[in-house]
Amino acid sequence: MLQLRDAEEEEEEGGGRPGAAALAVRGGAGPPPGPARQSLRPLSVRTVTRGGRLRRYFVFRPGTIERAVGEIRAVLLPVEDGEVRSVWLLTEIDHWNNEKERLVLITDWSLLVCKYNFISLQCQHVTRISLSAVDTISVGEFVFPAKSLNKREGVGIRIQWDKQSRASFINRWNPWSTNIPYVTFTEHPMGDADEKIAPLCLLENFKTQLIQAVKKAHKESPSPGRAEGVLVLEHPLLIETYLGLMSYINNEAKLGYSMTRGKIGF
Repeated sequence: MLQLRDAEEEEEEGGGRPGAAALAVRGGAGPPPGPARQSLRPLSVRTVTRGGRLRRYFVFRPGTIERAVGEIRAVLLPVEDGEVRSVWLLTEIDHWNNEKERLVLITDWSLLVCKYNFISLQCQHVTRISLSAVDTISVGEFVFPAKSLNKREGVGIRIQWDKQSRASFINRWNPWSTNIPYVTFTEHPMGDADEKIAPLCLLENFKTQLIQAVKKAHKESPSPGRAEGVLVLEHPLLIETYLGLMSYINNEAKLGYSMTRGKIGF
């Protein structure tokens, strides 16, 4: 049986220390008293910040974009492209809803969509779109078929050429087809995390400069048998995917971006 006795009683019986309380044990000796203080090791909690995620993307490392643009300039054709007017870091959304990190250059006469490996620092592919062939620029939110299982939110811009608004059935259902008469962009997922590169990722500014460049190209180099001018629309952008398993894996793992993945990068 345990009994808590007052300090005054302790003083009367044995001259205890004033102001203290003693714990008396009746019925046998108890376990030895434990230490008055115990050190507790705090839990290690790791908080993943936006800045921490930014460092995983190779494109945001100092000097990377400058080097990439320098390499792409080397493949420009003076007659077909002219001078580079602006450089953009955007995400391309293909017809199967896969995200792909892209450098986009607006020149005097062309729109260059560049697949650049920011790890090995190599330009792997450049798609050249003649600005005078662009006939429709659409801006709006992404929409999907009602039964689609993998959807995305957000706003994008779609650039169409050769008066074709839709790919053929075969190309539409081929995830690797490059014969698609349009290209769709949205903002880079980390575009607002770096104040130096953020201006290169603004979709609204890209749209403004693209429309100006297309109008200029139509005026100075009109295509034969084609009406002058470009149609600018604001309406939803349809992505015709239903199951979307491949794009779900690609987008969740960020496979379309050059970034570190554990101890390796790809």
